[in-house]
Amino acid sequence: MDARRPRTRPRSLRRDLALGLSAGLCLFWLLAMAAAAQIVRHELEEIFDSALRQTAERILPLAVIELINDEEAPGTRQVSAVGPRREGQITYVVRERDGRIVLASDDADLAVFGRPLAEGFHTVNDHRIYARYAVSGTYRIEVAEPFSYRREARWETIGFMFLPLLLLLPASLIGIALFTRARLAPVAALSAEVAGRDASDLSALTTPGLQEELAPIRDAVDRLMARLARTLEAERAFTANAAHELRTPVAAVLAQTQRLVAEAPEGPLRQRALTIETELKRLARLAEKLLHLSRAEGGGVLAGIECDMALILALVAEDFFRAGHGERLRLALPEGGARMRVDPDAFAILARNLIENALIHGDAAAPVEVKLSFGGTLTVANAGPAVPADRLARLTDRFERAGSTASGSGLGLAIAAAIAKGTGAALTLASPAPGRNDGFEARFQPQAPPATAR
Repeated sequence: MDARRPRTRPRSLRRDLALGLSAGLCLFWLLAMAAAAQIVRHELEEIFDSALRQTAERILPLAVIELINDEEAPGTRQVSAVGPRREGQITYVVRERDGRIVLASDDADLAVFGRPLAEGFHTVNDHRIYARYAVSGTYRIEVAEPFSYRREARWETIGFMFLPLLLLLPASLIGIALFTRARLAPVAALSAEVAGRDASDLSALTTPGLQEELAPIRDAVDRLMARLARTLEAERAFTANAAHELRTPVAAVLAQTQRLVAEAPEGPLRQRALTIETELKRLARLAEKLLHLSRAEGGGVLAGIECDMALILALVAEDFFRAGHGERLRLALPEGGARMRVDPDAFAILARNLIENALIHGDAAAPVEVKLSFGGTLTVANAGPAVPADRLARLTDRFERAGSTASGSGLGLAIAAAIAKGTGAALTLASPAPGRNDGFEARFQPQAPPATAR
């Protein structure tokens, strides 16, 4: 996978559940309201038709009586509504047997009543018309009601139905969001606990309140971390035991080789003996580094009480002075010391590896600056070519040499990083060194102690 490729943000389970439930609820409510609207429309049509029929039945006897009592009746007459009217929405006409209109309401549209209709309900020109014969069969009434009035009433009714929905739906969505957040809180807690673990913390997870579906995941992670812990412990034990067991035979072989070098005459035999001595010394240093790495990764790098690390660093520097590196080493110690809760042996191993790394891989003609601050920050800087950024990030890996041809095991910075992690400190590598155009700097910065309450 290309490291430069931007990482996509993972989807949120809580957001997906909230959105899915909200969308499902909205869709269900809309479908329910659509079905309810159809039922309301059908029921309203039946109510309006029933009201229209009742209106015709009430108007017809009155209209017939008026026509019988009126002897003049010269033709069609316009009269006010005889029966009950709903805000002028209903109009009517009365026809004789031959279909001639003899009586009409004052607002009747004759275009709607253009032709005689059979008894029953009809739809003409966006009007609902009900036709009914009188008992005698002489007259027939036709009562009309515009569909616009029915549509208006229908939309008002449906609107009043949707009004509670508009109020309840946001509350329902908020409730869904709060509910999913509350029920998925154990998932977030489990995720936070797993993400908060570093590579050295393989203890069992303790997330409380996990649901039945999440408990197997936690148990599986615990079993995996237990296997990893056993594997890492076995690896550290093997490394420590192998390095420890190698020290004695390597030392014995090295002593015999040095004696052979002293006794051998000048020539090819002596040169081969010197080569063997060099390789045995390298093997001895590698065994020592493996022991240091095993101790650094195995814990025990913190002390129960504070110790002055300035004294420890001075002793480490003295060893380098006796080894002939005094001309290159520039040591700066704080006047008041540097007290830290770090195991003295672990700090000595850390300092020795950082200084060795600077002496081996730095410019042989330039000094190595070693500085310890009062707060415990150890800085080791050397001159030399800058390390590329891609290689700089891998320098704390085991046996990583970043292309260097100088002698060395490739474990020094890995040991320093393990000790820094064990003490809760930060090991920062920079190249070029800060304030310079070249070189390399390693900075060990311990964690600040918590402030004490006064």
